[in-house]
Amino acid sequence: MSPLRRNRPVRTRDAAELLSQFAGRDAAGPDAPGSEPDEPGGRRRERVNRVAAPRQGHREPGRGWSAVDATRRTPVHTATTAEIGGLFPLLAANGVPAVGARLGYDTQSGGAFYVHPTEWVLRGMVTNPNLAVFGEPGRGKSSTVVALLLRMMLFGVRSLISGDVKGEYTPLLRALGITPIALGRGSPHRLNALDLGPVRARWTGWSIERQREELSSVLARWTRMLTALAEAQGYSPTVTDELVLSTVLTRLVGAADGYTELRPITIPQVVARLADPDDDLWRELRFADRRQFVDHTRQITDALSNLVVGPLAGLFDEPTNFDLDWDAPVQSMDLSLLRSRGDQAVAVALTCLGSWSSMITDLQDDGDVRIVVRDEVWRQMRLGLRAVQAVDSDLRLSRAERKIQLLVMHKPSDLLSVGAAGSQEVSIAKDLLALCSTRILLGQSTRVGDELADELGLYEREQAVITGWAMEGPGRALWKLENSPGMKIQTVLSATERAVFDTNAGLRDAPAPEPSPTGSGVRKPRLVSVPAGGAPATGVEPGGSSLRR
Repeated sequence: MSPLRRNRPVRTRDAAELLSQFAGRDAAGPDAPGSEPDEPGGRRRERVNRVAAPRQGHREPGRGWSAVDATRRTPVHTATTAEIGGLFPLLAANGVPAVGARLGYDTQSGGAFYVHPTEWVLRGMVTNPNLAVFGEPGRGKSSTVVALLLRMMLFGVRSLISGDVKGEYTPLLRALGITPIALGRGSPHRLNALDLGPVRARWTGWSIERQREELSSVLARWTRMLTALAEAQGYSPTVTDELVLSTVLTRLVGAADGYTELRPITIPQVVARLADPDDDLWRELRFADRRQFVDHTRQITDALSNLVVGPLAGLFDEPTNFDLDWDAPVQSMDLSLLRSRGDQAVAVALTCLGSWSSMITDLQDDGDVRIVVRDEVWRQMRLGLRAVQAVDSDLRLSRAERKIQLLVMHKPSDLLSVGAAGSQEVSIAKDLLALCSTRILLGQSTRVGDELADELGLYEREQAVITGWAMEGPGRALWKLENSPGMKIQTVLSATERAVFDTNAGLRDAPAPEPSPTGSGVRKPRLVSVPAGGAPATGVEPGGSSLRR
C-alpha cells in the first residue's frame, strides 16, 4: 500500500446517512438480492425463483456454513469500530435504584452504586433497614461507614454514634464543626444512665394515656439496663429482682403520686433505696419483713453499688451536665478515654449509652430517620443474656422507630464469643444477622471467609470475592442484600474524605522519640514511611527493615 493511500483521511458518515443505509438494506433496495424494480403503479415485483441456500450452507469465502441464507433474512450493516464503539451488548445494571448516597461503583457493571436502606425497605428489596459490617482492620471498614454517614446527611438522615470506642468518628465531627462528647479519664462530661431526657420537659403537655404509655416504656428500658449491669457483675437477676427494681424506679421518679411531675433520679438513689427500704416498699412487694427484703436484694444491690464505687464511678451515676444538639447532622459519644479502665468498663458504658440513646431518639418528634452506629457491639453483648436481648430488641424495632441500626464488627466469631457454646446468648447473637438485611463484607482471611460463608450462606464465588478481590485494596466489599447475589462494590473517597477518614494518622504523625536518659545515645526504633518502589534512603537495616534506629 502506498504512503499516500495509507495517510488518506477516512470519510465519516453522519447518523442520517448511517440510518438511511441501514434502512435501505431492510427495505430491500435495488441493490438487495432478490428484489426487482417496481412495476408501473407502485407495485413491487418479487422474484418467484429465489436462489435457496444449499443444504450444507454456502461454501464461498465469508459465507460460512449456515443452514439458511442469513443475508436474505437479516439486514447487514457495515461500519467502522469508531462508529459503533459505544455499543456494549449483554450488560445490565445491578438492580439497585439510583436513590440515596452515591457511595462508589459496581465493578461488574461499571455503574454507580447508591445506598438508601429505608428506600430499599419501601421498594421491597429488603425486609429491614439494618446493616452489618464485617472486615479486617485496615480494609476500609471505618471509612466506608463514615462515608455513608456523611453522604446520607444530604438526604436529611442524621446519625448518632452510640459509643465510639476508638475515637475514629471524632475527626468527622470536628470537620463539621461539632464537638463530640467524650467520657472517661480527664473529661468533665457526665451522663446519667437514668436521664429522663425530653420526657420530663414534655410531661405536662401529654394526656394521661400518653403519660402512662411513655412512662411504661422508660421504666421497662431502665429495668432491662439495670438488670444487664447487675448481670455484668456476675449476678443473674430473678423476676423478683426485676419487679423490685421497677417498683423502686416508679417510686423514685414520682409516678406513684398522681403523675403530676417527674423527678430526676440516679443510680446511687436506687442503691440507697434498696439498701434501706421503707415499710411501704417491702409490704407492697409482699415480703414478710424488712430483713427478708434486704437479704433477698443484697446481691443485686451490691452489683449496682460497684457501678458507683468501681472503675465507672462518677461517669454514669451523676446528673447529665451537657446538652446534645439534635439539630446537628451527627452526634457522637467518644469512649476512647475509657479503654485504660478495661474491657468491662467499656462494655458497661456501651450498655448505658445504648439505653440512653434509644430513649432519647424515640422521643424525637421531628420524624427524621436516624442511623445509630454500634461499633464493636460484641463488647456490650459479652455482659450477659440481658445485654444481648437489649440489642436484639433495638434491631427488631428499627422500622417502627425510624432507625437504621448499623453494627460494626470484625468477624462472625465476635458474636459467638458472647457466651458459652450452645448458650442462649450465643443463639440470640447468631440470629442478629437475620435482623440485618444488608451485609457489607470487606476483605477477610480464608479462615474468616469460611465462617462468613457458613453463617450467611455465601456461594463459592462470593466467598472468593471476600478472600481475594476485596483483599487487594481498601474500600472493596461484597454487598449482600438478603438472598440476592452479592455485588462487588468499590467505595470511592475524595481527597478531603481521605484526609478526614485517615485511621493511620496516629502512626504517620507520631513524634520522634527522645534520646535515652541513660546517655547511651541509643533510641528505640520508630516507624518511618517507605517510599513506593524502594526502602528509605537512610537508616535501612539489613534485610530491608523499615525501622530506623
